[in-house]
Amino acid sequence: MRRTKGTMMGSYADEDVLLPNSVLGKAQLLLAAFESGADRLRLSELSRRSGVPKASAYRLAQELVRWGLLDRHGETYELGIRLFHLGQRVASSSVLRTVARPLMADLFTRTRTAVHLSVLDGTHVLFLEKIAGEANVLTHSYIGGRLPASCTATGQMLLALAADGPERVAALVDKGLPALTPRSVTDPQALAQRLSRAARQGYALEIEGVRIGDASLAVPVALGGTEYAALSITGPIAQVSADRHLEALRATSESIERGVARRTQERPSHVTPRAARAVRGPKPAGVRPAHAAS
Repeated sequence: MRRTKGTMMGSYADEDVLLPNSVLGKAQLLLAAFESGADRLRLSELSRRSGVPKASAYRLAQELVRWGLLDRHGETYELGIRLFHLGQRVASSSVLRTVARPLMADLFTRTRTAVHLSVLDGTHVLFLEKIAGEANVLTHSYIGGRLPASCTATGQMLLALAADGPERVAALVDKGLPALTPRSVTDPQALAQRLSRAARQGYALEIEGVRIGDASLAVPVALGGTEYAALSITGPIAQVSADRHLEALRATSESIERGVARRTQERPSHVTPRAARAVRGPKPAGVRPAHAAS
C-alpha cells in the first residue's frame, strides 16, 4: 500500500490515507475524487486525484457507469444520479435536513446571510445543507463540500463539543493546521484557546478564517447523546454579529432540535440507533439545553 498526499481541497482522496488494495476501496477513491468540487473529470485527472493507476481507474470507472454511480460523457466522467437518490436516504442526515431546511430559510430571511448546517467528518466539516441568496452565494461552500474544521466557525464549535475532539485536533496538528487565508488559525495553542472559549460561550465566531472579508457565527445543534451538528450564518464582516444574530441562531437551533426529537420518536425506523437514544444528555457549560420534544 502507498499513501496519498494531503491537501486542503476537502477530498478524502487528497488526505494522508493508505491507498486500499480492495476493489471497493479503490472505487470509493474514484468517487471521492469529485469532492473538491469538480463536476466532470477526464480519466487522467480521475486517476491523479484518486491515486488509482490509470488502467485500474478505467476498469473501475466502467463498472461504476454500469451501476449508475458514474455517468460518462465522451472523455469525461461525472457523478451518477443514483448517488443522489442513495444520498437522500442516509438516515443520519435525512431527518435532520428535512427538519432544518425550512427553519434555515426563515433564518436567511431574517439575517440575509448564507446559512449552513454542518457536521464533523474526520478533521473536516461536511456541509449538509445551505440556504443563500443570489447576492451571497459563497464559492467556498456547497452541499456535500468539506472544509478543514480548524478554519471554520462550525468546525471550531463541533471540535469543542466532540467527545473525541482532542483526537481530531491532534490529527489536524500532526499534519499541520491548514491555512485557507492569512487569518486562519495555524497555532495549536491559539486553536485550543478558541475551542475552550467556544465550549464556554456556546458559540464560535470566525473572522476571515475561510475567506477574506467574511465572518461566520456558529451554534451547536444537539442531536441526542453526545452527537452534534452546527448551524451558522456567513456573510460580510459588517453583517455578522453575535450581538445581533446570536439569539436568532440559538432559537433556530432549538427549533431544529425539537423537530428532530419529534421525528425520531414518531419514525424510529428512519434513524440510526445513536440518534434514537433517549433524548439528550447535559450540554457543556455555555451551551443552552435543548427543549424536550412536544
